[in-house]
Amino acid sequence: MTEQYVLDLKEIDESRFAVVGGKGAQLGSLSRIEGIRVPAGFCVTTDAYRRVVARSPSLDAQLDRLSRVAPDDQEAIRVLSAEIRRTIEGIAVPDDLAEAITRALARSGEQVPHAVRSSATAEDLPTASFAGQQDTYLNVMGPEAVLRHVSRCWASLFTERAVTYRRRGGIDDRTVLMGVVVQRMVSPHARASSSRPTP
Repeated sequence: MTEQYVLDLKEIDESRFAVVGGKGAQLGSLSRIEGIRVPAGFCVTTDAYRRVVARSPSLDAQLDRLSRVAPDDQEAIRVLSAEIRRTIEGIAVPDDLAEAITRALARSGEQVPHAVRSSATAEDLPTASFAGQQDTYLNVMGPEAVLRHVSRCWASLFTERAVTYRRRGGIDDRTVLMGVVVQRMVSPHARASSSRPTP
């Protein structure tokens, strides 16, 4: 099967959890329901994450070191998780992947603000909840900035809090993958009620 690196939200449903992560699968499912308005966007898939992290020879050794750290050794987790985040953020995104993301962004609207949102495959499991443990960035504009923040979302799979939670839950860091949702920001509007309160 050919790897897919970018999927429009409307191409996604809950069956694609492993491909786009929890948040991506939920948003994709919502976008397919008539009458529910979900801001336009797309997902950078877990295949893209897998491909990018495979480009770093040092990452495997860093993950080996992390696997040997005790779950309550916060200092070692802090140091190693920061090192892994720097490694991931430093990996160059391959040209064809960058082009695929840029094309999807052009369809969504290049020069409008977007939210770039982490969507891990370990979100909302039956026995664990990872809410708020990976990063989301708001008001990101333009292809360069979006690409940079996609990398930051990939790296945020290794925030100190996420690593600690996985270690305490016995979840192997290598089994968790990261998708990234890129969605147009929407301006909130409030409607004033025309009815007067009953005296």
